[in-house]
Amino acid sequence: MLFNSLQFLLFFIVVTLAYFGLKWRGRWILLLLASCYFYMVFKPAYILILLLTIVIDYVAGIWIEKSSGSTRRWLLIISLVTNVGILAFFKYLGFFTENLSWFFEAINMPSVADQVFNIGNRLFIKVLHFFGEYGVTSFRENMSILPVGLSFHTFQAMSYTIEVYRGNQKAERHFGIYALYVMFYPQLVAGPIERPQNVLWQFHKRFPYDAENVKAGLMQMAFGFFKKVVIADRLAMLVDFAYDNPSSHNGLTLLAGTFFYTIQIYCDFSGYSDIAIGSARVMGFTLMENFRTPYIAQSISEFWRRWHISLSTWFRDYLYIPLGGNRKGEFRQYVNMLIVFLASGLWHGPNWTYVIWGGLNGFYQVLAVLRDKLLARLGFSSTPPRMVTSPASEQQANRSPIRVVVNVLITFVLIMLTWVFFRARSVHDAFVILQRIATLSPSDTIDSPMNTTEMWFSLFLIVFLLVKEYFYLYIPTRNTKVFAVLFVLITFVTYLFGVFSSNQFIYFQF
Repeated sequence: MLFNSLQFLLFFIVVTLAYFGLKWRGRWILLLLASCYFYMVFKPAYILILLLTIVIDYVAGIWIEKSSGSTRRWLLIISLVTNVGILAFFKYLGFFTENLSWFFEAINMPSVADQVFNIGNRLFIKVLHFFGEYGVTSFRENMSILPVGLSFHTFQAMSYTIEVYRGNQKAERHFGIYALYVMFYPQLVAGPIERPQNVLWQFHKRFPYDAENVKAGLMQMAFGFFKKVVIADRLAMLVDFAYDNPSSHNGLTLLAGTFFYTIQIYCDFSGYSDIAIGSARVMGFTLMENFRTPYIAQSISEFWRRWHISLSTWFRDYLYIPLGGNRKGEFRQYVNMLIVFLASGLWHGPNWTYVIWGGLNGFYQVLAVLRDKLLARLGFSSTPPRMVTSPASEQQANRSPIRVVVNVLITFVLIMLTWVFFRARSVHDAFVILQRIATLSPSDTIDSPMNTTEMWFSLFLIVFLLVKEYFYLYIPTRNTKVFAVLFVLITFVTYLFGVFSSNQFIYFQF
């Protein structure tokens, strides 16, 4: 069920009204059933995968809490291997099999290559037949039939057993509440990836109707819809046009498409997060912030403290720190950084484009650390730009406005270049795009499915968004009359200027 659909609007209204109409003890049942229905709209049979992991992790959590010594560690390993194994089978079996087959072809062992491919392919197809996917003939079609949101709820389930193992979370005895933690419909498909200590206790709490929460949640949802259907889906027209066949476009068209995609993916994903967080807040639940104005970051490391925060902190806490973080020497720190970002790239999809995207971001991080160390040795300030939360705090940092603008622009351009690999269909396409951008001619003109008015309107929307982000402009909701006027205005503008093509959110595929 897409958030940007009439079906979701009706679903949200019915579920929310029923939620507040029920007595407290029946609310978790409503939310669990609604979440099951929400997920099953995409593909009913795939809920069996969720139920399997829920049962395993629920039992593992209780046993881990009761056990000690090596038993606890083995129980955690079993839980993690099960979750990662399911994710790897559905998402990466084709990727790894094809690359292994290619390797045997490269060393002149074609018969082994064919065997590897055929074994993997037959196994994959048999499992898909179990779930009713009879039209699939090869796991090259993997991404089109991947269980929606699999990476997100896998990571959320893994965080539960890890936190129980670490002693930061008590094992949940209520099976229904634990299932709801994994399947809570607002953030089931694309996050935020919550930690159990942040959410589980909320499902045990009685939330009375709170008008302020309802207003704030509805306003956040409204602006999320605006970002998705007015900005992101509008920009997608040029992005899709440029990236679908990059070899037929000049450098300026591809540069414009890349710039538009940089804004599109932010509005698309942060718009989803706004709708998810807002819909949960209407009912009284608090989900973690997932974006914090990332495109005003003054460094790559600051960008990653602002972008997809729930995933960035997940990799930090569950991979980077366990690997040793920065505690085992400089070289090990650089290796750990690269491992984390390569893993993050692979997490996004079974394609070398995502791996390169992650590797580039990791390379940026390593270069930044090396640069700071070199500047320190030369006697210059090596303190990285610290995250600011308002223009006032920026002034308190005594930073030159020119330096701030230069840092923001450099960071934005570096990030924009990495998005080329994230969006391109293949590594070859990505290099074609970069090569044509690097050699664009002053005589180039933008080929676009948009007319001149639509292009200027798109640029206006981008400027509006960046100004709102830079000055941290929030939409007021305290005053009921002001809220009503602004909510109706945003809704009307969204309806009037939205691109209603039911485009799936970009991160649904992950």
